[in-house]
Amino acid sequence: MDLAKLLKVAGAAVERGRAVTQSRAVGELTFKGDRDMASEVDFAVEREVRAFLERETPEIGVLGEEEGGATDGTRWVLDPVDGTVNFIHGVPLWAISLGLIHEGRAVAGVIDHPALGTTYAAAEGLGATCNGKAIRGSRCTDLADALVAVGDYAVGPNAAAVNADRAALTQRLVPRVQRLRMIGTAATALTWTANGYFDALIMFSNKPWDTMAGVAICREAGVTVLDLDGTDHAPESVGVFAVADGLAAPLLDLINATT
Repeated sequence: MDLAKLLKVAGAAVERGRAVTQSRAVGELTFKGDRDMASEVDFAVEREVRAFLERETPEIGVLGEEEGGATDGTRWVLDPVDGTVNFIHGVPLWAISLGLIHEGRAVAGVIDHPALGTTYAAAEGLGATCNGKAIRGSRCTDLADALVAVGDYAVGPNAAAVNADRAALTQRLVPRVQRLRMIGTAATALTWTANGYFDALIMFSNKPWDTMAGVAICREAGVTVLDLDGTDHAPESVGVFAVADGLAAPLLDLINATT
């Protein structure tokens, strides 16, 4: 695959999505479950980006959060607005996330933050950038100095049971790390880990449209990305553990003691 060319396509696709977010209001909300919703902007961005990708790369499938699509093979994976709850509340932490999966691996991604003016991009072997400048993940080696991000708590059916492990991990982390953060958008948390703002990120879920672009960006920024059991991260992984190498072992011990 010509990843350099495909990264340019992804960048152009995300630019079109950004333009949609800047020209439309939130509009009516479509409720997908308990406290889980999509705005009119989510749907509009997905349709614009999907149409562009289908024209430019018809040989590659597209899977979008809102309207589905390709679930195997080489495919684009799109979250048109990652962090919709933030978006509808006017919180500027939300992103357009477009990743590329090839042979069961995240190989490229572009994540744009229209409200922040930052665009992260990477492709396997080509490095990772923010607004065109090379980025590198954290080199932290001491948990006491670590700023660790965690994924959102679950909502909907069985949320209490699903959240039990998350709450237990939070309790184990609090006395060990410098601080915890939960920002409400997986894509942004992954880019901020790639940029070294966060020293580690632990998420107990792994929806490909939320994570694949960020996984590719983290890896190219020198961040180790694993599943929660310590194996190499893959699209079918249970969760996402992105971490500076020096923190991987002690944090895995805490995760394993919880799950």
